[in-house]
Amino acid sequence: MAQKTTAAKTATTKKTAKTPRKSGKYLLIVESPTKAKTIKKYLGDKYEVLSSVGHIKDLPASRLAVDIEHDFNPEFIVPRKTGKAAIIRELKAANAKYKKTYLATDPDREGEAIAWHLAQELGLDVSDDIRVTFDEITKKEVTKKIAEPTKIDINLVNAQQARRVLDRIVGYKLSPFLWHKVKRGLSAGRVQSVATKMVVDRENEIRAFVPREFWNLDAVFSNGARSYKARFVSKGKNKEIGSREELDRILDGLKGADFVVTDVRKQEKIKTPKPPFTTSSLQQDASARLNMRPSKTMAVAQSLFEGIDLAGEGLTGMITYMRTDSLRVSDDVKILAREKIASLYGKEFVPPTPRYYKSKANAQDAHEAIRPSNVALDPETIKGDLTREQYRLYKLIWSRFVACQMADARYDAVQIDTTCAGHIFRATDQIMKFAGFTALYEEGRDDEAEEKAGGLPDLKGDERLLAESTKKEQHFTMPPARYTEATLVKAMEERGVGRPSTYASIVATIQDREYVLKKEKRLAPTPLGIVVTDLMLAHFNDVIDVEFTANMEHQLDEVEAGKVNWKRVLHDFYSEFHREMTEAEQALDGKRIKVPDEETDEICELCGRRMVIKSGRFGRFLACPGFPECKNTKPLVERMPGRCPKCGSTILKRKSKKGYVYYACERGAECGFMTWDVPTANDCPSCGQTLFKKSGRGQMKPFCINENCKEFLPEEKRGYKRRMPKATTETVETAEELAPVEQKPEEKKTKKNSAKSTKAKGTKKA
Repeated sequence: MAQKTTAAKTATTKKTAKTPRKSGKYLLIVESPTKAKTIKKYLGDKYEVLSSVGHIKDLPASRLAVDIEHDFNPEFIVPRKTGKAAIIRELKAANAKYKKTYLATDPDREGEAIAWHLAQELGLDVSDDIRVTFDEITKKEVTKKIAEPTKIDINLVNAQQARRVLDRIVGYKLSPFLWHKVKRGLSAGRVQSVATKMVVDRENEIRAFVPREFWNLDAVFSNGARSYKARFVSKGKNKEIGSREELDRILDGLKGADFVVTDVRKQEKIKTPKPPFTTSSLQQDASARLNMRPSKTMAVAQSLFEGIDLAGEGLTGMITYMRTDSLRVSDDVKILAREKIASLYGKEFVPPTPRYYKSKANAQDAHEAIRPSNVALDPETIKGDLTREQYRLYKLIWSRFVACQMADARYDAVQIDTTCAGHIFRATDQIMKFAGFTALYEEGRDDEAEEKAGGLPDLKGDERLLAESTKKEQHFTMPPARYTEATLVKAMEERGVGRPSTYASIVATIQDREYVLKKEKRLAPTPLGIVVTDLMLAHFNDVIDVEFTANMEHQLDEVEAGKVNWKRVLHDFYSEFHREMTEAEQALDGKRIKVPDEETDEICELCGRRMVIKSGRFGRFLACPGFPECKNTKPLVERMPGRCPKCGSTILKRKSKKGYVYYACERGAECGFMTWDVPTANDCPSCGQTLFKKSGRGQMKPFCINENCKEFLPEEKRGYKRRMPKATTETVETAEELAPVEQKPEEKKTKKNSAKSTKAKGTKKA
């Protein structure tokens, strides 16, 4: 079958080559309509720029579509009812009309695969220089790269095909197995299952953790002129006091003894800036600083990369390609950054030489680090052209990059050791001497806390001090914290699980499958996630092993580098996977694993039992465990502080079908109260109704929403801005394969709806 297809494409190529051209213009095909508009602006009338609107071919959803018996040949098709057929017809017509066609999809595996499939469908000669890649959408980059076309990188295509086939095999083989042994609707994936296991492992660490007692002992010393606080250290080391008995012995030894300054150290402390962003570090910082989920971060970054309509400039690409793990930055851009720093802060903020940052050993160096395309476009200058999300993220990227080329921050650091009866109390402080890069980009609350310290007195060795007071505090060691979305991404990167293009989608997927839930902004495994992980550990250890998965990612990198045959990788994987699958089916023949119910404190008002959490097609809900005798169910909601301003009932936190959080009265339609604002525990001093605050991160000032109150704040003055339109993310690598049977019921509706919008997008020229 594969040979026939190849022959057909070859014939198409020859036929197309004989077709006379009707125009002297060139055709450029990208994957995004927005990207097409931006590039068209730079290329002018000599080029027509059209969009494929993402992938034009994919594996069919209804079946495996991988011929395992015949060298793992995948069967890529043009999906029906998606509008892709109409897009291909339009692109074929344009290809026959114009002088030559170039393929300028994203510069990664997915983009290369899109280019490969486009070449197949359009009958283009893949041995010809038809491939163009842009690391940033700027006039300089576009005009440079369009003049330097290359061939399609078959190694990159093979790496994408290998990953796609691997995910398809794991997903379509394991998912039905989980259906039969646990419950319907489950899925498994080569990376998603490992990410779930990491969350489960962390939860097991927390549960197995045994707290350990320790005490802190602080003393306030005075030289007669000034007082300062110091902390007990054991023989110069930060050793904890392990018990009350040990503390009492130390305190007894201090009674009546002299406190003498034994060591005063003064030195200059230097802090260097962090490197520019990679995909992982951007997601982490955006989460910590902007409260953006990784998926949101990537969507906003995609819109910045493809182009923003700037006043007087038109569509302009704002940042470089945002899926990268490289720290490389071009020398030309470093020079421009140094000039910008000198103009903003002065020459003293420019280091003697440009800074270079070394990427990690296994990093792919195809793209630069994430940086602004034009350093001259500072965030404040273009703020009015950006949505709130775009502005905040662009400012973060711009500031981090410019700061990475700035001078070091310098501090005067002081350490004073005071000794009594052989025990040492230590005080440290640092005072900023030169702000350096911190004038633009602060790197953490710890640094800020150090800078705000009150300073230490000027003391000398052998100086005797008076102990004004002592303070003792009992503490217990804490278990490791649950992952946040950002720290899970960091852990995945450190352990080699996934790639920059998949971090965000994987984190979202394990939550969508309800293997992991977010509790107080941290990820906790559900009983379902624990059961599935334990089952996978027992029977598919390789699939769920972190090191095995990391090694598989390394092999895909080797395929991309042309060092390993992609089908050999598949053969090696499948032989062991097939053995494990056979043994698991035999071991669990006729058995089914029950997922324990998650008990809550909610009492069933009908029978008095503690209600449990169950999952349905519309998500999680409360149900009585006494079913079928008691069929009571309730929505799973979070009660908020305050009272409904209409009827005085409880306010509940809810989520819309599109995932937006809102707040509504518990009486629902009977009352009708609903708001996007967050209720607080405070009452209005004028009218006594519950005060609300703007949704978002940080300490927001509460306001009154009672229109009859003198403290009433109209909605237009509450600080909300228009929402950012949905960014195009067509070339983001799919995280995992869904279970084939599960897709069927929803596929018709989804594809029907998407066909209309896709067709509309695809048929409209840029």
